[in-house]
Amino acid sequence: MENILNQYQTVSLNEVKIWFKAGKTADFPSNGGGCIKYKNKQIAIIKFDRRNEWYACQNLCPHKMEMVLSRGMIGSADDIPKIACPMHKKTFSLVDGSNLNGDDLKIATYPVKIVEDEVFVGFLE
Repeated sequence: MENILNQYQTVSLNEVKIWFKAGKTADFPSNGGGCIKYKNKQIAIIKFDRRNEWYACQNLCPHKMEMVLSRGMIGSADDIPKIACPMHKKTFSLVDGSNLNGDDLKIATYPVKIVEDEVFVGFLE
């Protein structure tokens, strides 16, 4: 399972080489997440309407090694948008993937852009 986790690496906006069309904005639930597949990765797309923001992160929970983060609970901690794993409630920053519970585990995050009604996620390759 460690090999699966290692394929997820955070991509910053200035590193993006490919903008992958994930779907239409209407394809994703308000204040919730949906999942897409990009190559061999499952990516959670989060439509955070309460903040008027979009986020993308790995769908794989690094603790339980299950593809569940797209079904996680979203919220904010000290104004940091976060997602909580639905299995064990550990929370991760949707901005940088850091673990907000103080654990070593973190998640990969990816840039999102909206062009008209299309959602795009940025990747390295």
